[in-house]
Amino acid sequence: MAQEITTELIKELRNATGISVMQCKRALEEAEGDMKKALAILRKTSSDIALKKVSREVKDGAVMVKAEGKKIVLVSLHCETDFVSRNEDFTNLLKKLVDITFKDGIEKMKKEAKDLVDPIIQKTGENIQLGEVYEMRGDVLGYYVHNNKTGVIVSLEKGSSELAKDVAMHITAMKPEYITSAEISEEAKKTMIEIFEKEIANVNKPENIKKKMLDGKISTYFKEKTLLEQAFIKNGEMTVSKLLEKAGAKIKEVKRCSI
Repeated sequence: MAQEITTELIKELRNATGISVMQCKRALEEAEGDMKKALAILRKTSSDIALKKVSREVKDGAVMVKAEGKKIVLVSLHCETDFVSRNEDFTNLLKKLVDITFKDGIEKMKKEAKDLVDPIIQKTGENIQLGEVYEMRGDVLGYYVHNNKTGVIVSLEKGSSELAKDVAMHITAMKPEYITSAEISEEAKKTMIEIFEKEIANVNKPENIKKKMLDGKISTYFKEKTLLEQAFIKNGEMTVSKLLEKAGAKIKEVKRCSI
């Protein structure tokens, strides 16, 4: 027997799902007042809506980090506009995903993500996609998040959490492509040599001078792209390498995510 669809029943379903009053009313009508069936109908509707929006480009979003003890996690979530990225539902969803990741791990969170994301897609009307997710463990951890759009997490061997945070802040600002010069591939070197050779090809200088100019350009370019050789953002007279050396610390791991 169909149950009467009262205002209280609609309100109860809305409080449970956060979905609009009209959508809740329609679901209850279809379910003939059965709350469990109405919830199932809304879940299916959310999934169908998410499927329709999945091809829409997600250009915005947010990054969130959680650190406690010897563990740190970073989760990014993408959406279509900055307006939704600042929406309370979107922020709460991201926090929930971060908490699950921290407590149960990345794989468990990814299994649960769709059921959490789909209702928020239904509410906001935008495509929402899980982005990069990282977990890091270590004795010395630090992180920095800029404007909720860029996040960096760092693990050090020795040093302090303050130092790790400073390194994370530096990476956020300077965007190094490499940690050490050993990471620079021969292919990357070859590409830049070809680019700089074209730049100095018509310079009216002897070949030995042009060779020195080329070597200087290559050296400067990769120093600017390599973390340990960059001038530290808080003290331009010291490289990041010297900063770490002074503290007796070394970088173990770095993860950077930018929306």
